[in-house]
Amino acid sequence: MSQVEQYEKCPKQYELQRVLGVRQRPAAWFHQGTAVHAAVEEYEVSGRALDASEAVAVFSENYSRGVRADLAAEPNLDRWMTAGGAAGRSDIESRYALGMDQTRAYVEWAEEHQPSIWKGEGGELGIEKHLTAEIGGVTVQGYVDQLVNQPDNSVRVRDVKTGTTRSAFQLQTYTVLVRKALSLKVNDADWYMAKNGKLSRPIDLKEVAEADIAHRFVEADHGINAGSFPARPGFHCRFCSVSHACNAEKKRPLRK
Repeated sequence: MSQVEQYEKCPKQYELQRVLGVRQRPAAWFHQGTAVHAAVEEYEVSGRALDASEAVAVFSENYSRGVRADLAAEPNLDRWMTAGGAAGRSDIESRYALGMDQTRAYVEWAEEHQPSIWKGEGGELGIEKHLTAEIGGVTVQGYVDQLVNQPDNSVRVRDVKTGTTRSAFQLQTYTVLVRKALSLKVNDADWYMAKNGKLSRPIDLKEVAEADIAHRFVEADHGINAGSFPARPGFHCRFCSVSHACNAEKKRPLRK
């Protein structure tokens, strides 16, 4: 579903990144998110046997490995994407510290609240669950961060967020995938917000059906197969990892 949202936002960005394979500008925030997810996954798969320091070590290893690989490919930190005008080096360091704090906070939260993670018949945990199903005739796949058991014998879809951007479409898609691929009942979904170490309010998804989201996958699939990749410049260009390969004029937001 991330590909659909990317295509809807800017087909040109989709083409440059996913069709032409343009090298993306590095960003420390990407490694922060990936490494926190890796630490949370290893912590949960261990049966929560890891303590906070061990989970932080998993984060540190994954973050450092990712940053080193990107530094080898792009040593000029002026070309790295950062937020808030931060310098490349300081952004790498601050996100390393932030990711360690977020990992530690997740362990503390999980130990306090003890969410019950769904298990399949074969004993596999509902953690980073890779699911594939057809939605509107289009093959869709996704990685669901967590499936959490609920008192009414349903499971709640939970997405772990290290940033602030939240996508209701993502949770709707995960809900349909879980129902179709695992034949489980899903009534709602939420986000674990790593920035404050708390859960969001749950989103009621009882009435969400495949037909409610299928048209977006069908339209994106038609556009991609037709080779339709117009540029849609805007504010999002500032955070585009392939903007250096795009000739479209960047539009500045109007000031009132």
